[in-house]
Amino acid sequence: MTQPAPPARYQGPEKGNHPSVPATPPSKQGSGARALGFRADVRNLSLLGVLVVLVAVGGITEPDAFLDTGNLQLILTQASVIGVVTVGVTFVIIGGGIDLSVGAMVALASVWATTLATQEFGFAGILFTAVIVGLAAGLVNGVLIAYGRMVPFIATLAMLASARGLALQITDGRTQIVTVRSVLDLGLPGSYVLGVPPLVLVFAAVTVAGWLILNRTTFGRRTVAVGGNAEAARLAGIDVRRQRLYLYLLSGLCCGIAAFMLIVLSGSGQNTNGNLYELDAIAAAIIGGTLLSGGRGTIIGSVLGVLVFTTITNIFALNNLQSDVQQIAKGAIIVAAVLVQRRTLRGGET
Repeated sequence: MTQPAPPARYQGPEKGNHPSVPATPPSKQGSGARALGFRADVRNLSLLGVLVVLVAVGGITEPDAFLDTGNLQLILTQASVIGVVTVGVTFVIIGGGIDLSVGAMVALASVWATTLATQEFGFAGILFTAVIVGLAAGLVNGVLIAYGRMVPFIATLAMLASARGLALQITDGRTQIVTVRSVLDLGLPGSYVLGVPPLVLVFAAVTVAGWLILNRTTFGRRTVAVGGNAEAARLAGIDVRRQRLYLYLLSGLCCGIAAFMLIVLSGSGQNTNGNLYELDAIAAAIIGGTLLSGGRGTIIGSVLGVLVFTTITNIFALNNLQSDVQQIAKGAIIVAAVLVQRRTLRGGET
């Protein structure tokens, strides 16, 4: 007697077996994935083209100042700090969440790491404190959202207010000057490691690590699965709450690293550090193709978004445009990016 074949077991959200993808014939599913990948490549190439155009505009409007080597290094250095934050935010958004507290977490980590007591332990004490405070704040966000079932918008908004308030209480409104020579030396003009400014090197390392985690690990595939369809991911055996906790921990870790980079850059800790970072990081991720609804995004796209935003800000500053005009322009860019996303989604559904 012939034994019936055992039912096929689901192998988890591995590559090519994604729970958020509806059951479709293999050929159709494969062509859809290829189409999405093609769109991501086209978007990244478009952002690269925009970046080239911006460099040309900066070179034409302020040729001496914009193309100066020091100014180009300044753009890369400033992009490095917000870029590290954006990598963490990109993971959170792909996972279906949002983090409005990144700027406040950077402020809290920077002022806690620059207290006189912390500076007694030198370079290691400042770096360790910044990272631990960032992780702790990310842990609170993750627990509230994953296990407290709070809406990410509300939980991170509460963290924003609390972290800003705590940073103000720690500093009493004063700037905490860093006196540790080894920290200050990293931010000096002309300081290089392997021929590259140290902060740019850190940004590159975080970018490569983020790309590998998102594209080459089970953690990355689970992040995409949870953001694409949380219920399907749960039925596939993924611990959705734990995955969300990890994502906010990752965002907190990136904020802690960015806080240390900001300390190196400014030589101080202030409660106003990281102001509006949440706007810039989320906007850069959206411009880079990360969907606000979750389930899709790339680290390379987000990094290009950061470079575009930082270059625009630099050109505005060199041409003496007021900050309110800069904010209006950023808002217009965000609206345009969201409209492009909607068009892309409609194209993907047809």
